[in-house]
Amino acid sequence: MQQYGVMTSDGTHTQSESIDQVIARILKYQVWAVVGLSNNPRRPAYSVARFLAAQGKRIIPVNPQGEEVLGQRGYRTLSYIDEPVDVVDIFRRSEAAGQHVDEAIAIGARAVWLQLGVIDTAAAARAKAAGLDVVMDRCPAIEWPRFAPHSA
Repeated sequence: MQQYGVMTSDGTHTQSESIDQVIARILKYQVWAVVGLSNNPRRPAYSVARFLAAQGKRIIPVNPQGEEVLGQRGYRTLSYIDEPVDVVDIFRRSEAAGQHVDEAIAIGARAVWLQLGVIDTAAAARAKAAGLDVVMDRCPAIEWPRFAPHSA
């Protein structure tokens, strides 16, 4: 099992935490800004965002046009969002992911999730150092069946 030293979003530090524990925690968060989400239903960002919305998550689209997606107001950048964001879910090429991770840190997000194939270890390290939970090269829709938050 992959292990990560993690500083959680509430500022506490754990010695070593499995990626499974981090995933389970992030999937409980409610507000997800999805970077790269557009109205193209053939794109993975659209189907994953639709899935998360069906699970009761609040989706905030982030795309260059700031277009509305899935009935939710869109924003051109993370910095334009006028409410707290729990998770920044990144659907961009690896070489572009770092700037969005830095924006996630700047807006005070609790976590960043880099989608399948999106790998930027330097950006992930910056996020962890800033106290964010980090998942990289995975998909929440794929992980959901194993880690779905259960109602209390």
